[in-house]
Amino acid sequence: MSTHAKRERLLLADLLEAAGPEAPTLCEGWTCRELAAHVVVRERRPDAAGGLLLGVLKERLDKVMAEYTAKPYEELIQLIRTGPPKLSVYALKQIDEAANAVEFYVHAEDVRRAQPDWSPRELDAVFSDALWSRLEKLARITGRRSPVGLVLRRPDGRTAVARKGVPVVTVTGEPGELTLFCFGRQAAARIELDGEKQAIAELTSAKLGI
Repeated sequence: MSTHAKRERLLLADLLEAAGPEAPTLCEGWTCRELAAHVVVRERRPDAAGGLLLGVLKERLDKVMAEYTAKPYEELIQLIRTGPPKLSVYALKQIDEAANAVEFYVHAEDVRRAQPDWSPRELDAVFSDALWSRLEKLARITGRRSPVGLVLRRPDGRTAVARKGVPVVTVTGEPGELTLFCFGRQAAARIELDGEKQAIAELTSAKLGI
């Protein structure tokens, strides 16, 4: 596994373990148990994981999710730490980095920021740049449901257009915070918003993400 994805995987497992199975998360109202089951199903059950994107497989996904949610919590945590099976596409380093570094970062923050005593996590420059590089590629996808024009801006001035249109809202923040914002965690992201008041209200309540 690649450096960023492996580190975020292990951090996520540690956070899930420390929080406990019934602790809340930022992810669609899931508890930590449900989030852990999601992570395991996503990379170990491709026959069901397609339901994350395809409605026709939703029933299958719900059934498999229920099965994994019922497993001992400690087993789910261990499966996350162990990583995908050798024959999984996620076992390939390039795919692991492309698909999991952001996935695990967002879910780690789902656990951290749902707790009342959370504090900001300072990301190293290399990881921040990696998140930004990935966000530039995904911006148009994550921003496709934005009701207004959406521009992402780093503090150093680099920008990415997530959705063309007017009025425009510019979201300024570090790459990690912009990633959370674009993946639907607007309320938890530490960012600055610049634009018309109504446009900002519409954007912050929109369902962003893949």
